[in-house]
Amino acid sequence: MHKYNRLMENHQTLKFLPVLAVASFLIKISGSSSLRPVLTGPELALSGPRVVFRCIAPDVSPPVTYELMRDGGVIAWDRDLQGGQTASFPIKVKPSSEGSYHCKATGRGSTGISNSIKLSVVTPPSNTRVVSEPFPPVAYEGSHMALSCEVESGSHLSYSWFFNRKEITSSTSTPFYLIGNKLLMERITPEHAGYYYCSAWTRVNDSMSTSISTEVQVTIKVYVSKPEIFFSVYKEGASYHGNLTCWSSRGSPPVNFSLLVDGKEVDSIVAVQSLTAWFRVAVVPELDMGEARCRVKTENRELMSKPVTLEVVPVGGNVKVEVEYLYTAESKLTTARLSCHVSRGTFPYFSWLLNDSVLPSESHLDSHIQPILPHFAFTDRGRTLVLPKLSPEESGYYRCRARDSYDDSRSWVESAAELVQVTEFCMSVTEAVTIAFCCFVLLVLAVGSALVYKMFEDKQAHTHSDPANSDALQSELMSQSGGNLAEPPSADCDVQNQVEITV
Repeated sequence: MHKYNRLMENHQTLKFLPVLAVASFLIKISGSSSLRPVLTGPELALSGPRVVFRCIAPDVSPPVTYELMRDGGVIAWDRDLQGGQTASFPIKVKPSSEGSYHCKATGRGSTGISNSIKLSVVTPPSNTRVVSEPFPPVAYEGSHMALSCEVESGSHLSYSWFFNRKEITSSTSTPFYLIGNKLLMERITPEHAGYYYCSAWTRVNDSMSTSISTEVQVTIKVYVSKPEIFFSVYKEGASYHGNLTCWSSRGSPPVNFSLLVDGKEVDSIVAVQSLTAWFRVAVVPELDMGEARCRVKTENRELMSKPVTLEVVPVGGNVKVEVEYLYTAESKLTTARLSCHVSRGTFPYFSWLLNDSVLPSESHLDSHIQPILPHFAFTDRGRTLVLPKLSPEESGYYRCRARDSYDDSRSWVESAAELVQVTEFCMSVTEAVTIAFCCFVLLVLAVGSALVYKMFEDKQAHTHSDPANSDALQSELMSQSGGNLAEPPSADCDVQNQVEITV
């Protein structure tokens, strides 16, 4: 039992040993608290130049020894023999200079540790360049692209981006997003194609170091649109040839155009500078040469045009002019539109005549020659003549004629003359309808009056008829009724009743 008690006492003593050690450490610290050195120096420094750390222990009698420590290791020391002076520690900044700095002061058997300063070494940027994703920086509209500002060396960097020499900021409209050293572009459009570059920079106090990349051209491609096809014919010597034009209204070259006749490819062209291609084929008038289509191909699309029939029908048959008058919202006549219709012909060329004088087409107008009509225009390739200003000068007989556009030697087919009469007096539709209605009412009143007058005239003639006929009629009625027929009313009463019934 006694042995057990001694073991318990030893165990309790061991428990208090850590407490005693901490208390002894605190006593030592409190004993050296009289030295409180203060360390000053930069927290950021560019790699290369020198910086100075300064340490001082105020109210301490000399001599005092100062040691500059980095991450616990001594890198420099100084001794104050006069007292009250600051110890300076100039160091040349290198990437390895980064760390936590302290100052240790020792004097008259006491030692003190200063505050800590964490020095960050700033490496100036160098060899800045732009890296794109995808590479090369080519993308289609609606897709995404990311540009990164990469440097060969540098730390604590900030980045600026420029588009066509103008800085991109956070307030710049989409699709630009600035995240770190990246410029993100979402749902890009052709308007965002251009030249981009970045600037990597860092600032230490009043010193700034910058590195600028070279420009990178970003190309935004446009998806090619459905192709169109146009068929024309021309004469060369005694032969006829067809020219097929294929084009797309949108797209980014290069694109591949192919001509297919009855589903078989007969020719192909790569358009590099434009979105148009031309194909030549042989044609024979009045002979169906098949059905042609244009096909356009890019790296991600293949589209076909509508079909066109390779058939040339010569101009012929009947030609007719149709006149249409146009009115304003106030029902005022302003414009006349004349259309020329030919019964057959694939490629007609139209010409217009006023009172047997040919109206010059737009391609043959001469600014030095006064035209027959001061105001006229052609639309629909000359098929329609528009008279935008109507005056007596535009009055006359209009005819149109047509022939094959691809052969000047072909004869004309002409329409009958159509009169366009323009007078100074202009009547609106509303006025014309009002006058017609009034005329109709007057006509009804006149007819009604004539009928009423006729009826009165007939009644008067009946009243003054022959008395002998009346007596004979009365005798016959009496004989049929057995002689009980009452005396007839007077003539005046009979006429009055008759008139009342008629009315």
